[in-house]
Amino acid sequence: MRKQLKLGIDLGGSKVEIIALHNGQQVLRRRAPTPQGDYLKTLGLIASLVEDCERELGIQGSVGVGIPGTRSPDHGRIKNANSQCLIGQDLQADLEQRLQRPVRLANDADCFALSEACDGAGEGAISVFGVILGTGVGGGLVVRQQLLSGPNAIAGEWGHNPLPWRREEDGPSRRCYCGQDDCIETFLSGPGWAARSGLGLEAGELVRAADAGQADAQEAVSRYYDQLARGLAAVINLMDPHVIVLGGGLSNNTALYSQVTPLLPRYVFSDQVNTRLLQARHGDSSGVRGAAWLWNE
Repeated sequence: MRKQLKLGIDLGGSKVEIIALHNGQQVLRRRAPTPQGDYLKTLGLIASLVEDCERELGIQGSVGVGIPGTRSPDHGRIKNANSQCLIGQDLQADLEQRLQRPVRLANDADCFALSEACDGAGEGAISVFGVILGTGVGGGLVVRQQLLSGPNAIAGEWGHNPLPWRREEDGPSRRCYCGQDDCIETFLSGPGWAARSGLGLEAGELVRAADAGQADAQEAVSRYYDQLARGLAAVINLMDPHVIVLGGGLSNNTALYSQVTPLLPRYVFSDQVNTRLLQARHGDSSGVRGAAWLWNE
């Protein structure tokens, strides 16, 4: 029974969520506020969510955790996390000690990609690149339902490559929080796009203004589509995934799929683009579901 029950935990900045999948079906879901800036309380909350879940279901499961950062392959501690209290902590070892079993960790964008590859929009595809377009821009690559990982634990971080085929209408250079200039994230994340538009509108407001016929908002949306097509074309040229699945708040703009797909052949090094561009099936649930699928033997 243990292998059949998969517990996934999404450790977010504002909430910690747990899901239980039994034979791939959700049987329980809970969430609680994240203890702000307190690592030990965060550990305790995760352990209590697991214990309460297993007590209610009457069986023990595997545990996977999606985190807003990465576990360093060099020393095992967390790096690149926007939740500062996690940085430098050996989260995996600490959870394994508390829960008395192996625990697997992955970046939240990797969890999103894995979820959509296992039983989401990319189900059945040999390779899936999962994209987060939200407060930041992240990604993960899944091949035959297994996450691709490398020696630096940064596979899929396309948001911190420069925007390709840069042109004058893309606007002035901007510094990314990572220290580099003109990362894709500074163009395609919600805050990045809003700042570059110069219209004083948030990302969702830009889309609504464009739909209402506001000319400068329509221009900003059109520019966003082309920048996204360029960014994804670089991914296709390098990785050639069968499916690209989009998630995050900006992925909910349904016009994006019909507008970006026809732009891809301008930039992809092929006479025809066969990669499918799809919206996530599980939406905001993909991250926590993907954490459960980290145990996907």
